[in-house]
Amino acid sequence: MSRTDFLSKVARRVAEPASNAPPGVKNSILTVAAGSYGLRPGGDDVTMPTGFDPRAAALFESIVEASYLVATADGVFDDAEKNAFRTIVLEACRGAVASDSLEALLADLADQLEEDGLDHRVQMVSKTINRTDQQREVLRIATFLAFASGGVSDAELDVIEKMSRAFEIDDAEMQSVLKEVKQAIDEAQG
Repeated sequence: MSRTDFLSKVARRVAEPASNAPPGVKNSILTVAAGSYGLRPGGDDVTMPTGFDPRAAALFESIVEASYLVATADGVFDDAEKNAFRTIVLEACRGAVASDSLEALLADLADQLEEDGLDHRVQMVSKTINRTDQQREVLRIATFLAFASGGVSDAELDVIEKMSRAFEIDDAEMQSVLKEVKQAIDEAQG
């Protein structure tokens, strides 16, 4: 299987709801929040209703940030990892977010991480994402992106654990998320 096919399979899994999602939920929170994020007004003059929900946009940014913090934890975020990250996020967003918007967000996240440090950024993510079901989903999506770039390194696992603690998710639940994602990655590869 080609790398592109693998990343597309992972993106489809990221776009799906978690295994513990309520009945009737058809998309992950990344996919749903991306719909609103992609509707952001383009300029200060916009007065027409756009369907933009600032809370959903903040949720989208926090989901991407959590995944970015995990992906960059090992100090390596080379072109191959960036491409995998972009591919998965953009495909999981199903066209709702433009590539240049994601690039701008990633540049902002890099600046914030450099200015504030990892611990502060994890705390900021945990303040934005305060519903338990969303917290678990954010960990799931971040873990997918870590696995897709070649497996979860010790440094990436440390950030996942740090986020779990900030979310007050117990170790058993975190292990459940890791297991769910590992199984999905194995299926995508196989």
